[in-house]
Amino acid sequence: MSETPERELSVCRVEELEPGEPMLLETVPPISVWNVDGVLYAIDDTCSHADASLADGDLEGCLVECPFHMSQFDLRTGEPEGLPATTPVRTHAVEVRDGMVTVLVGVAARPEGTPVGG
Repeated sequence: MSETPERELSVCRVEELEPGEPMLLETVPPISVWNVDGVLYAIDDTCSHADASLADGDLEGCLVECPFHMSQFDLRTGEPEGLPATTPVRTHAVEVRDGMVTVLVGVAARPEGTPVGG
């Protein structure tokens, strides 16, 4: 990747990240990491409309729904899908290194995500 990460966060072993269940990283800002059918994504976890944790929302495909006002965010792009949110959340690149999930904070994610197999 050509971008330099702000920092690298070691998250967990890849097998610990269950499909459909987020892993919330208590960073500033909070980041949630998702396994969607074997593809990994990481986004800033706070809804851009209200101060809600997206990790508390429901996941359908690659869309996570804010638990407060039902706006959905695309994990691939961070773009909101429906009001009241209009501002995207930041995405982060994810790598699998020797079986460990690593988030490259500040490096834009590829829309196709990162396969669990690396």
